[in-house]
Amino acid sequence: QLQLVESGGGLVQPGGSLRLSCTASGFTLDDYTIGWFRQAPGKEREGVSCFGSGNGYTYYAESVKGRFTISIDNAKTTAYLQMNSLNPEDTAVYYCVADRRPPRARTWAQTFKYDYWGQGTQVTVSS
Repeated sequence: QLQLVESGGGLVQPGGSLRLSCTASGFTLDDYTIGWFRQAPGKEREGVSCFGSGNGYTYYAESVKGRFTISIDNAKTTAYLQMNSLNPEDTAVYYCVADRRPPRARTWAQTFKYDYWGQGTQVTVSS
């Protein structure tokens, strides 16, 4: 059974950093698109970033460009989201996602694209 498990969430002060991890079980991330979504209270789920192992394409939401970085370990079993310069607007539940299809500019941030979802990890940015 294919599963994604996130970790690394928590409480951080504005301006601080966190690194989220997403461990895949039952498969490796070769030829998968791996990404991150987030959902803040009362808001729709939004795409944060994704990386296509097959085509090497990386996408970021405008709101996180220059602050967040997505990466995958050499074993292709764990994905990371390094989050710097966090602000209260980044407070949300963060979900790891994966899909066999390569990411495209028009659809990478659409929830329907992704077949596999983790359970989510809470990130709270507050002083």
